[in-house]
Amino acid sequence: MFRFAGKVAGKDDLMMEEMQRLTYEDTFCFLCHKGVRCFTECCRDLDVVLTPYDIIRLKNGLGIGSGEFLAKYTGTHTGPNSGLPVVNLRMSKNAKQTCPFVTEHGCTVYNDRPGACRSYPIGRVAVKNEETQKDEEFFLLVRESHCFGFEEQKEWKVKDWLKDQEIGTYNRMNDLLMEVISQKNRAGKASLNEQEQEIFYTACYDLDRFSTLTHIKDLPENCRIEPHTVEKDTELMQFALKWISATLFGD
Repeated sequence: MFRFAGKVAGKDDLMMEEMQRLTYEDTFCFLCHKGVRCFTECCRDLDVVLTPYDIIRLKNGLGIGSGEFLAKYTGTHTGPNSGLPVVNLRMSKNAKQTCPFVTEHGCTVYNDRPGACRSYPIGRVAVKNEETQKDEEFFLLVRESHCFGFEEQKEWKVKDWLKDQEIGTYNRMNDLLMEVISQKNRAGKASLNEQEQEIFYTACYDLDRFSTLTHIKDLPENCRIEPHTVEKDTELMQFALKWISATLFGD
């Protein structure tokens, strides 16, 4: 299983100069701020995949429902490898195809920015050890030619960067989704039919709608109450992922 929590470069600038493997204790130099000459240039022409937890943070930070957020800011396709619905952040329809949340002064949703943006330039890879059946992880330092943040002299240990960017909760929540995908693979279910696709999409991404489906057995009663908060939605998300495993993949 491969989990990469890094931001995808612009479509015309995908060449990586170096991808260095790191541990928690390894160090690197990087800093992004308004004084860096490429400031906000990386926030355009992107393919950013949004996870269920990304959507929880963004829609609550914006003060809107999940349905409104999905309709206004995202697009959806079926993953060619997973066969599951994948939600992408939709770029603005301007010449630079900028992120809808970026201005010349920076990110307007910085406190709730997606995990991919949050962790950059560190990518996380987690694999299951076939002998021990335990998850093992390491990190990649992604160097891209367009980024001048690497010229800054601020040194970080990987563990300190992850803590500073508050990525821990994102990783834990995203791992729950990866477990559902693993369950799908173990069940030998190569693809989903149209109804199953809709079920998966609603339970993963449109939590406000999911919380109104009163026929779902054991849906936590406190998760039916509006308005939602990050904490309440996180609890609901964890329930929804377990429900998907049981309903679609027989776990």
